[in-house]
Amino acid sequence: MSQFLMPSLGADMEAGTLVEQLIAPGEAVKRGDVIAAVETQKGVIEIEVFEDGILDGWLVEIGTEVPVGAPLASIRGEGDTASEVPAEPKPIPPDTQKPVIAAPPVVHVPSQTASHKRITPAARRLAREKGINLAELKVAPGQTISRADVEKMEGAAKLAPLSDMRAAIGAVMSRSKREIPHYYLSHTADLTAADDFVKQTNAGREPPDRLLISVLYVKAIARALKKYPEFNGHFIDGEFHQSDTVHLGLATHIRGGGLVAPALFDAQDQNVGSLMHAMRDLVARVRAGRFRARELSDATVTLTSLGERGVDQLYGVIYPPQVAIVGIGTPRMQPMVQDGQVIARLVAVLTLAADHRVSDGHRGALFLKAIDKHLQGPESL
Repeated sequence: MSQFLMPSLGADMEAGTLVEQLIAPGEAVKRGDVIAAVETQKGVIEIEVFEDGILDGWLVEIGTEVPVGAPLASIRGEGDTASEVPAEPKPIPPDTQKPVIAAPPVVHVPSQTASHKRITPAARRLAREKGINLAELKVAPGQTISRADVEKMEGAAKLAPLSDMRAAIGAVMSRSKREIPHYYLSHTADLTAADDFVKQTNAGREPPDRLLISVLYVKAIARALKKYPEFNGHFIDGEFHQSDTVHLGLATHIRGGGLVAPALFDAQDQNVGSLMHAMRDLVARVRAGRFRARELSDATVTLTSLGERGVDQLYGVIYPPQVAIVGIGTPRMQPMVQDGQVIARLVAVLTLAADHRVSDGHRGALFLKAIDKHLQGPESL
């Protein structure tokens, strides 16, 4: 008998709330089956089981917040016997020997309303203009509320509290900048050939089957990582664990606010068509606030792009335990010298933020140049 534990769905996760039990006790499960859904700051995430067996029983009820690593269910393997359902516990009779202590009397203190507070005419007029309820303003006994007090209250009302997701992002990014020695590089890449390839490929295709240039970024990065694998993996407990597969995290904005970077699995093995299909599916599920646990926890490197936002270049913050993040700015037409002539070319700035414990600027520069080289031959990606 083994226990199915609440998985860690990212470095910023401490707990999740069980919102769905998709498998009933007694049903068979196979490795990779989605058996539950939990809600975190990032949305509702489907979680998979990692072994074959039979779901023996759920250990927590729906709606329960469960910390990472705590058991959610028990899985019965081959040869295990079903657990017995515990008998209903008998009620414990009250201990008549213990003295009963009466609760202290409740004293009702009348609240101080705005009509009983001393307020200057200017403060009262400003509060009326701004729609501020002066009864909510805390003042010392005998204090006169001034215009400055109302202005402070108005300013405080404009400061919205951090959302759970924004607080989680802030915590993990603070940890990243504190613990990871970042270094940064940039390189301008000519995207004219890549753009021409996308236009030619999309000619005559229906919109759902068309390519985006971003899929070429993904494939070029995956190809470059084959030669420069020190940018692909996790740094855990003082050691770098290189990954043989490229699970590329795609930084995606959530409409309700916040950011996630779920993984496109095995990017090194997929062609651009299958990668484009996977990207569309992934982004659609992220927009709906629903994705898989592995997609958040298993990314080995991240790509971030603000192309549609008109940003020339961006420098990302590494998402631990990863060791690198590649950024791509908005493609723009710029004059370039080619064969002694000044011509217009479509270019974009590639950036790299990498972990100095694992790599250095020399290797980082070669890595960026390799990405650029692959983008010059998009038909071979």
